Amino acid sequence: MDRILISACLIGRPVRYDGAGKLLADPRLDRWQAEGRLVPLCPELLGGLPVPRPPAEIVGGSGADVLAGRARVMTATGEDVTAAFVAGAEAALDLARSGGCAYALLIDRSPSCGSLDIYDGSFSRRRIGGAGVTAALLAAHGLSVFADREIDGLAEAVEIGRRREPDAG
Repeated sequence: MDRILISACLIGRPVRYDGAGKLLADPRLDRWQAEGRLVPLCPELLGGLPVPRPPAEIVGGSGADVLAGRARVMTATGEDVTAAFVAGAEAALDLARSGGCAYALLIDRSPSCGSLDIYDGSFSRRRIGGAGVTAALLAAHGLSVFADREIDGLAEAVEIGRRREPDAG
């Protein structure tokens, strides 16, 4: 049974930069949790950042650029937190691998977890297309990454995966 790495804030855990959760109320999440399929995480906490913490954005590119050393993750107060974001992404990848995760459901617009949109690094609430550091690393290593607003696509992928299981072997 493939498991799903999930942003802990999406199941209501108060791990976001502002100390809140961002609960994604969906009966499929409840079912997957009951089945033991969800592996919750917050890459920023795994990277050693506290709750609450100053908001951060990627400056100079996307998550892939951060991983390649071409961009930085900076807080609104000017602190470079790139190392914590990279460490959190690497810990998330380790957790995905050890937890048997084939999929990830991550909160969009986050400098860690965004997979469709991230903020542009100007702290002006302007969004650009792109992935955060963790989403980019997970996708580069073969996980199917879905944004929270793509839960229907994730559910379809999970169901297809489930139908294939009896044919395996």
